[in-house]
Amino acid sequence: MLWTIAVILVILWLLGFGFHVAGALIHLLLVIALIVIVVQLVTGRRGV
Repeated sequence: MLWTIAVILVILWLLGFGFHVAGALIHLLLVIALIVIVVQLVTGRRGV
């Protein structure tokens, strides 16, 4: 019983860590996309 609880807690901890990293990655990608859009607006280039 104790091993089952320990395994479940470890799995939940790993899932939480994975979602946290994915959330940070998505935030970073959004910031990079915003910077690229601002640079394109400032330089006046148009995308295809």
